[in-house]
Amino acid sequence: MKDDARKNNTVLARFSAITRTVAALVLVSLVSACAQSSTENVIDQERLAIALLDVEQKQSRGQRVWCVPYARNLSGINIRGNAKDWWGKANNVYERGDEPVVGSVMSFRATRGMSLGHVAVVSDVVTDREVVVNHANWSRNKVSLKMGVMDVSKNNDWTLVRVESQPGQYGRAYPVNGFIYPKDSG
Repeated sequence: MKDDARKNNTVLARFSAITRTVAALVLVSLVSACAQSSTENVIDQERLAIALLDVEQKQSRGQRVWCVPYARNLSGINIRGNAKDWWGKANNVYERGDEPVVGSVMSFRATRGMSLGHVAVVSDVVTDREVVVNHANWSRNKVSLKMGVMDVSKNNDWTLVRVESQPGQYGRAYPVNGFIYPKDSG
């Protein structure tokens, strides 16, 4: 019995922190799916696990982690190319709008400091002017989970936002095209 316990501890030690996190997220999603009658307004935990696993594999090979593949894996929105091009490429393929919805992709415009644009997946809608996103490469080569984003646009239309860089600390304003909505899986 003691050897079995030691063997299990050795196997667990071999898994990286991200792999253990992915496994925990899958387990939590299965348990929460049983506890909830509706999964509406909840980020797809299986997609999150796949997106995080892809990131871990890229990092283990020394490859760069980018926002586009992460957002594509997490949202299911199958658009290729730079983030700055997603808004245009989504036209007539995916619905687009100015209201955040869990699972939608927030499309950032290209700026001087962010020449390729940026995409982030909405994981929670807190208020009509605040959401939470999951995204990659906001901090170089890392995934940022549960980061706040505030609408600071004059017309409350999500055309200008500030992104949480550290818990409770929001950076400068960034222009946003809007939200790209995933197709229903049904």
